[in-house]
Amino acid sequence: MNRTWHIAATIILLTVASPDAAAQGQLTVRGGDILLSITSGVPGQQLPPILNTSTRLRFRRGTVQKKVSVSTICPGQRFTMSVLATNLNAGVAAPEVQLTDGMLAVDFITDIPSRPPNQPRFGRCVLRYTASATFEQGNSTELGDDIHTVTYTIMDQ
Repeated sequence: MNRTWHIAATIILLTVASPDAAAQGQLTVRGGDILLSITSGVPGQQLPPILNTSTRLRFRRGTVQKKVSVSTICPGQRFTMSVLATNLNAGVAAPEVQLTDGMLAVDFITDIPSRPPNQPRFGRCVLRYTASATFEQGNSTELGDDIHTVTYTIMDQ
């Protein structure tokens, strides 16, 4: 029997969240909201995870070392969602971060070096989102979609 599983996760991205008002414009997310859907699976077998790499994160390198953290809000979360920084050109990416409703912000990119003269002003990475589910979790047609509001924050390290 082939059942359709639809897991939707709309990622709404906040471009700047910072304890320092001077940080405005130091962090941007490009690519807009995304939709991840697992559309089918065979009972008794693992459902295939879905990946999305259409979103980019850009951050300004400043005069001091910085870091970027990530958090999410997803009321009634039923399915698994994670994010990983790939193709990073400045700093150190954390291992894949599990996005869980109400989680405290966790370090996502650390050790972003200050910008030496004549070096690129911005750091960049590709955001790789992964959605996964099991048959036991049910499906969003019956239970509703997971809608994540993901927040990235840049701050001095």
